[in-house]
Amino acid sequence: MTVFEELERRGLLAQLTDREEIEELINAGKATFYIGFDPTADSLHVGHFMALCLMKRLQMAGNKPIVLLGGGTGMIGDPSGKTDMRKMLTPETIAHNIECFKKQMSRFIDFSDNKAIAVNNADWLMNLNYVELLREVGAQFSVNRMLTAECYKQRMERGLTFLEFNYMIMQSYDFYRLFQDYGCNMQFGGDDQWSNMLGGTELIRRKLGKDAYAMTITLLLNSEGKKMGKTEKGAVWLDPEKTSPYEFFQYWRNVADADVIKCLKMLTFEPIEKIEEMEQNLEGAGFNQAKELLAYSLTELVHGKEEADKALEAARAVFGGGGNSANMPSTELTTDKLTDGAINILDLLVECGLVPTKSEGRRNVQQGGISINNEKVTDPKANITIEGEVIIKKGKKIFHKVTIA
Repeated sequence: MTVFEELERRGLLAQLTDREEIEELINAGKATFYIGFDPTADSLHVGHFMALCLMKRLQMAGNKPIVLLGGGTGMIGDPSGKTDMRKMLTPETIAHNIECFKKQMSRFIDFSDNKAIAVNNADWLMNLNYVELLREVGAQFSVNRMLTAECYKQRMERGLTFLEFNYMIMQSYDFYRLFQDYGCNMQFGGDDQWSNMLGGTELIRRKLGKDAYAMTITLLLNSEGKKMGKTEKGAVWLDPEKTSPYEFFQYWRNVADADVIKCLKMLTFEPIEKIEEMEQNLEGAGFNQAKELLAYSLTELVHGKEEADKALEAARAVFGGGGNSANMPSTELTTDKLTDGAINILDLLVECGLVPTKSEGRRNVQQGGISINNEKVTDPKANITIEGEVIIKKGKKIFHKVTIA
């Protein structure tokens, strides 16, 4: 089975400019390809996961990845899929975020011996002469055609700024520069990036008379058509300080039955034949086995085997599988939070980060969604005595340990 065939069997391929040429290049290990990452936060998140896994797969097949860090484009912000303008970041924040990205990416991509490189588009975008850019690049773009791009449609309804309108030109110029400076012949990205990527291939063709290629990968959507990687607390991060390995494990352990096989195919490096065999026999306990495999594989990939083992053991403990609860997410309460050794249930939920507000906690309690040491709590005025180890259960799948500091 070729690399391209495996990508197809895993359901990763979305849109391609030139299927035969792309297939030939990546199968032969001759693609020098890039994927862009705008440093909008100080950690990568699940939304970046698919791209990182694709880069790893293609590098394993002999192709050369270029990580493009958006020190320049991050100053503007990509309007794709957004209904509101992105928050403007300072140069200092962008520089800090880039360093955080580099450290996390090294878990996925091998940068040794020039097998991959990381470049920052601020190196060329920040020094551009505006009039020169208009003449050399702007003249190659049709405004009428740009306005039909999917990435602008949502923003057009709310008001698209001229700042954001330039994003497609900047991303296209990135591809043009990478083609010239590094021999980059291919760009990959999420399916919502298609218009921007086509802009780059077209700019290279018009300016240099040469061919470059683009391919989008399927967006990671759940069975309801929503992007995966969000929880009540917000994004699922790859930084263990922002999303603990256990919480990361639990996110994947709790995916819907309808999504587990798709996630195994798209995100893990488990043999495709093994996954397809599981798919044929997926019923009853098979769903739990598949979810556990998914959660363990991805946690090991991001956080290492030791953390994956701990998360698995903790998960089995709280679900009655006979394990050690030492690695369960926990909160240590200081005595000043207690009155006569107890704390109100709503205050406890907020202190543990299980709900953002007391009103949200009250709804959870009144709807029967909260248990303390396996006993349901339905009174929002209830006071919980904290002695030894207290286990909070929220819903069916969220467990949290509370102790006294």
